[in-house]
Amino acid sequence: MITKKPLFSWVLERHRGAQILLFLLILSTLFFRVFPLEMQKRIVNQAIALKKLELLLLYCGLYIGAVVLAGVLKYTMNLLQEYIGQKLLLQLRTQLYDHILSLPLSFFRRTSAGMVITSLTSELAVIGEFLGGALAIPIINILTLVAFAAYLAYLEPVLAALSFCIYPIEVLIIPFLQKRYNRLNQKRIDLTRSMSNVIGEAVSGMHEVQGNTGRQIENLKLSRYADPLFAIRYAMGKVKYLIKFANNFFQSLGPFILFLIGGYFTIQGRFDLGALVAFLSAYEKLYDPWKELMDYYQSLQDSRVRYRQIMEYFDEKPEFRMLPDVEREPCELEGRIEVKDLSFVADGEIRILDRISMEVGPGEQVALVGLSGSGKSTLAMLMGQLYSYDLGHVLVDGMELKELSKLDVGRNVGYVAQYPFIFDGTILENLLYACASLNATAPRHGRPIPERGEVLAAVESVGLSEDVLNIGLNAVLSPDRHEELAARLIGARQVFFARWGKELEDDVDFFDENRYQHSMSIGENIVFGHSQNTDYELERLPQNAFFRKFLSDEDLVAPLLELGEDIARQTVSLLEGLEDEAFFFESSPIRAEEMEAYGEVVERLPRGLESLPSQDLDELLRLALRFIPARHKMASLPLALQTRILEARRSFVRRISEKQPDAVTFYRQCEYLFSQNVVNNILFGHAKAIHPHAMERVRDRVVELLRAEALLEDLMEVGLQFNVGSKGDRLSGGQKQKIAIARALLKKPHILILDEATASLDNASQGRVQALFNNELRGKSTLVAVVHRLELVRGYDRIAVMKAGKIVEIGRYDELLNRRGLFYELAHGTE
Repeated sequence: MITKKPLFSWVLERHRGAQILLFLLILSTLFFRVFPLEMQKRIVNQAIALKKLELLLLYCGLYIGAVVLAGVLKYTMNLLQEYIGQKLLLQLRTQLYDHILSLPLSFFRRTSAGMVITSLTSELAVIGEFLGGALAIPIINILTLVAFAAYLAYLEPVLAALSFCIYPIEVLIIPFLQKRYNRLNQKRIDLTRSMSNVIGEAVSGMHEVQGNTGRQIENLKLSRYADPLFAIRYAMGKVKYLIKFANNFFQSLGPFILFLIGGYFTIQGRFDLGALVAFLSAYEKLYDPWKELMDYYQSLQDSRVRYRQIMEYFDEKPEFRMLPDVEREPCELEGRIEVKDLSFVADGEIRILDRISMEVGPGEQVALVGLSGSGKSTLAMLMGQLYSYDLGHVLVDGMELKELSKLDVGRNVGYVAQYPFIFDGTILENLLYACASLNATAPRHGRPIPERGEVLAAVESVGLSEDVLNIGLNAVLSPDRHEELAARLIGARQVFFARWGKELEDDVDFFDENRYQHSMSIGENIVFGHSQNTDYELERLPQNAFFRKFLSDEDLVAPLLELGEDIARQTVSLLEGLEDEAFFFESSPIRAEEMEAYGEVVERLPRGLESLPSQDLDELLRLALRFIPARHKMASLPLALQTRILEARRSFVRRISEKQPDAVTFYRQCEYLFSQNVVNNILFGHAKAIHPHAMERVRDRVVELLRAEALLEDLMEVGLQFNVGSKGDRLSGGQKQKIAIARALLKKPHILILDEATASLDNASQGRVQALFNNELRGKSTLVAVVHRLELVRGYDRIAVMKAGKIVEIGRYDELLNRRGLFYELAHGTE
C-alpha cells in the first residue's frame, strides 16, 4: 500500500535510466570544476610572473572554456533533476489520490476537504522538489568536496587540514538546530491543516455564514489557529535565521584561517603566490557544495516530516476491493437482494441498524419509509456498498456484497442520493459520468457510451428537457463550433418571420435598419450591430475617441447629455436609499451600486453641464446610451431625437465601414448574430418588455418552429454543453436531482437505490419521475427507494416501515393501512 512506502523508495524504484545519466554528468563535471583552479595558479606563477603573453592567452582560454562547460553541465543536471522531481511528484500525487478515492466514506465524514487538498497540493509539492535531487545533490556535492579537498591537500596539506577543522563543529551545531526546526515544522503542518478545515467549511457553507451574519464567528474560529500559527512561524524564523547565521559565520571563519596561516606561509616562502590564489579560490568554492549539503539536510528533514504526516493521515485500508480477481469477469447480477440479521454500529458506539432481515426479488420495487433517524438511508447505503458491515449479511444473487469488488457493484448498481453531487463541467458530462467512469475503470468490461438519442430520452423521462432546451435557446453560439447550426438557424429565421411576423409584431421588436428599436438602448440603436473589439462595447463608447467625434459631428452630444441629466435627476430622486431593493432597479439604467456616484453627479448639476468635469460628462453620456425606452420609464425619448438617432445610424454604418471595417458586425437579415442568443437570432429582434407574457408566446412559436425544422435536438445538444459550475452551483436543487436520476438511468443498472432522490422536485416533477419508476423500470431493475412523502409509495410492490433501526412492518400499501400500525399513523400524521 502506498502509505507504507518509505520516502526514498520513490527515488530508487523509478527513472533509473535518468538517475544513471545524472550520475554520469556528475562525474563529468568534477574535472571542469577543479581545472579552473589549476589555471588560476598557472596564470599567476607562469604567465604573469614570467611575462609570457602566449601562456596568458592559453591559460585564460582554458579557464573560461572550463567555466562555460561546467555551467552547461550544471544547467543540464538541474534540468534533469527538475524532470525527475516533477515526474516523481506526478506519480506520488496520482497514486496517493487514487488511494484516497478508495477510502471508506467514514474517512471523509471525519476529514475535511481542505486537509486533503493541502496534502495533495502544497505539501506534496515540497516533497517532489526534494525527490528530484534526493540522490544527485548529495552525490555531486560529496564528490565535489572530495575533489576540492584533494586539490587543497595537493597544494598544501597542513593548510588544507586547518581549513577542514571547522566543518566537524558545524556538523554538531546545525543538526541540533534543525531538530528544533523540524519539531516546529510538524506543529505548523498540523495547525495549517486545521486552519484549512475552518476556511474550507466557511467557503462551503457561505450561504449559512452570510444568511446568519456569521462573519465574526468565523473570524474567531480562524484566530484559534492563525494566532498560534503566527507564533510557530515566528519561532521557525528565529531558528532558520540562527542556522543561516551559523552557516555564514563558519563560511567567513575559513578565509580568516587561510589569510592568517596562508599569508604567513607565503611570507616565509613555503607557499608561492599563485598557489595561495588557487587555494583561496578553491576554498571559496569548497563552501558551495558544503552549503548545498546543509540545505539538502534541512530539505531532507522537512520532507521526511511532511511525508510521514501525510502518509500516516491517509494510512487506512479501503473497505472493498476495487477490481475483481484476475481469474474472473465482472459479475452480471440479476438483482436479488437478501438482508440477514444486519446490524450497523457507527463509530463503534451508535447502533443505527439492529438485526434487519428482508428480501427483495429481481425486478421488485420496495420502498423504505419511517421516522427520521430510523436507519432508512443507512440501510440503502449498505445495499449500495457505500458502507461496509461486520454484523450480518447482505447477499446479492447469493454473493456476499462486501466481498464483491467496486467494479462488480458499479456495473450493476445505480445510487441516487438526496443531495447528489454535480461536478464542475457540462450537463452532458455529468449525465455520462457513471458510464464514463465504468469505461475508465475497466475498458474491456465497460459499456458503450450512450448516444445522443439515449441521452435526450433520459433527459425527457426525468422532466429535464424543458430546462435543457431553455438553456440552449438562451445560449450564445460560437462561430468556431456552431457554424453549420448557425446557418440552419438563419434559414429558420426566414421561416419564422414569414409564418408569424405579423402575428407577433406586438410582442417582438424585430430588427429593422430603417426603424428606431424601442427595445434596444440608444447606443445599440446607433451602432446597430455587435462590436468586434472592446472599444465599441456599450460601456466603453463614451471613452471611444472615434465614437465621440462621430456624435459631435452629428450634433448629438448636447441632446444626449441633456437626456442623461434628466435620467440621473429622476432616478436619484426616486430610488435614492432603495439600493437594497433590486426590484426597483430592474427598470432603471442606473444600477444599484452606481447610485452613490450618480448622486454626487446630480449634486454638481445645478452649476450647469458646462461646469462639470469630463468624468461626470462621460457618466451622463453613458447613462443616455444605456437608455432603453421600452424598459426605462424614468424619462421619455423625444420623437425628434429618435429621428436624429436613426439618421445617425445610417451615417455611422457608412463611416465605420470606411474607417474601421472590422470594428462592428451589423445586424443583417442574412447573417447570424453571434453576439445574440439563439432566440433573438430566430426572432431577429427582442421580445417587448411592455408585454409580460410576450416571451412565453414567442417561445412557444420558436419551439414549434424548431420542431418543424428538425432543430430541436440540436438546440438540446447545445443546452447539454452548459457548464454547471463548481458543485453545480448554476443549477437549482431540482435540476441537480433530475441530472442525478438521469445519470443513474443511463447506466442501466440491474439494481437502483434511491435515497429520497426526488425530495427537491416539485409535485409535478415528483409524480412524473415516480411514474417512470413504476412503469418503465418495473420488472427491469430491482428498485429500493427511501421515500419521505408517503403518497408516492402506492405503486411499490412492498413497503418496509422502519423505526429505531428495525423493520417493524412490511407489506403492500393497502395492507399496511388496514393493519393500522405505524405506517397508518405516519400516513395520517399521528403516532
